[in-house]
Amino acid sequence: MPKKIKKKAPKRVEEFDFKPGIVIANKYTVIKKLGEGWEGEVYKIQEKNTKIIRAAKFFFPHRNKKNKVAATYAKLLHKLSHCPIVIQYYTHEVFEHEGHQVTCLISEYVDGEILSSFLERQPRERIGVFRALHLLHSLITGLEAMHAAKLYHGDLHSENVIIKRYGLGFDLKLLDMYDWGQKERRANMEGDIIDSIQLFYEAIGGKKTYKSQPPEVKQICMGMKRNLILEKFKTARDLRLYLENINWQSSYKE
Repeated sequence: MPKKIKKKAPKRVEEFDFKPGIVIANKYTVIKKLGEGWEGEVYKIQEKNTKIIRAAKFFFPHRNKKNKVAATYAKLLHKLSHCPIVIQYYTHEVFEHEGHQVTCLISEYVDGEILSSFLERQPRERIGVFRALHLLHSLITGLEAMHAAKLYHGDLHSENVIIKRYGLGFDLKLLDMYDWGQKERRANMEGDIIDSIQLFYEAIGGKKTYKSQPPEVKQICMGMKRNLILEKFKTARDLRLYLENINWQSSYKE
């Protein structure tokens, strides 16, 4: 009997590198790459039939075994569809790529700017206290809605916050939520509070400017000591209400 020839396993996909103009799943035309991370890559795409612009997150197959990561992420986005700070999820597609079944999630495209890039463009790479307070208020209001749904972000930093529009206030969207499980829920909600204040701290200049900040700012940052922050702001709601009722007494000027 002739020996059975073993099929060679397809090479692991470490990057997609989809070029502008290629068509995915016979439905979506790639416009450009928006970013990449541990789980996969994100692209700006256009629906072929409607010409509507969307975003698509493509998961590396070895990071999405049995489609668990993509399914979990889609369910999180769907559960938070009422929350304006969360990108709206529409559907998912599965297609073949280099011998692998690849899942992509289709969501709204946010025409905005990553917070880190926004801050880099500012004079001395920071914004004034009052604008930063608006930023923090928008962020913590969105997190409060997430926490009310017993969910959390879990990994907030300036690379996964998109500023969609700004002026008097900020319209924000969050990227890359994590689902660490029920046991860690409380710790991650607390982590969201700490991380939101950390972003505020960074936005006003961080350690370089902290000493000269007014008392009202220091009463929020609390020296960036986790235990002091959480003692004062036990929930996102506590922080939101505090921001909305600050009794500003110092003579600080931007």
